[in-house]
Amino acid sequence: MDFTSKRAVVTGGASGIGEAAVRMLVGAGARVAIIDTNAAAGDRIAAELGDAVSFWACDIADVEQVGGVVTEIAAWLGGIDLLFNNAGIGKFGTVTDTDAATWDFMIAVNLSGAFHLSKQVLPHMRADGGGAIVNTASICGLAGDYAQTAYNAAKGGLVNFTRSLALDYADDGIRVNAVCPGVIGDTPMTAHMDQLPGGTAPYFERIPLGRFGRAVEVARAMLFLASDDASYITGQALAVDGGLLCHSGLPRIRRLSPKSALER
Repeated sequence: MDFTSKRAVVTGGASGIGEAAVRMLVGAGARVAIIDTNAAAGDRIAAELGDAVSFWACDIADVEQVGGVVTEIAAWLGGIDLLFNNAGIGKFGTVTDTDAATWDFMIAVNLSGAFHLSKQVLPHMRADGGGAIVNTASICGLAGDYAQTAYNAAKGGLVNFTRSLALDYADDGIRVNAVCPGVIGDTPMTAHMDQLPGGTAPYFERIPLGRFGRAVEVARAMLFLASDDASYITGQALAVDGGLLCHSGLPRIRRLSPKSALER
């Protein structure tokens, strides 16, 4: 996929899926603005990748910060063709476990941040005749999970936010889609997974492909949705989950029953 001369903004671009996306976009010819709160990592990546990349420290939950940063980025890039709303945070908790401050913070980063960035970037895309927005939602926005109330709510909102943007801005030549990762093993959000009771085995048992995903695999899906190869795709939520959502949740019967039982 060719992104030569494309101008991209990636939130949460200093680690995980965002960093993988930044590296892939630069490799495909794009210039990229990284937005993140981790200044040390953002500056390191920008220095490594050279003049095609610049870093902006910004809290995407702060509407005033976002407005100022997007103005600076648009001036540096000369416009914006692609916005990858990728930044997000996770925290376990049922409703009774979750206090109001945690709820507000989860919604602010995982959902409102995409709203703030999109609101600021859309006028630049409209002025240039089009563009693409890709949001990092989650399979947690397509189905429910135990003890992830705030995260599920935010990511579910982000999936429908994606659809609404796709409808409202199609006439402007702006496509909007979402990637919905499953468990991605090489990101800060999932670094603790091997420390859970039972380790990773219970997860691998439920994932048809038998492993966690990799950040680069989600970044590839984002790159496709943002590319001209996906020119007739908008309003979609693409699960990148190793097949996790494609089954009913019942156990793998071939591992539970002898062959003779299956043939009855």
